[in-house]
Amino acid sequence: MKRSTLYTIAAVLAVAALFFVMTTARAKVQCRVCVEFHDRTNCAAAVGATEQAAREGAQTTACGPIASGMDEQIACGRSQPAVMQCQSR
Repeated sequence: MKRSTLYTIAAVLAVAALFFVMTTARAKVQCRVCVEFHDRTNCAAAVGATEQAAREGAQTTACGPIASGMDEQIACGRSQPAVMQCQSR
């Protein structure tokens, strides 16, 4: 394998590792949210710097597969979660 190819692979791996560390370093809270919307239920988990950020991320992710269209996404995001569990990391 050429030396330039090895350098390129090493650079890509270094950037990926840096991206991973930068995105997870501030994640201090993990939340799991289950949402019931239009007789459908879905659960998702997310991490965030604050409990509110983690909760909103998890609810948005949970609403994705059960809400269609922007109006339903907004309505689902504003609904009260059926289950919500948060814990510090």
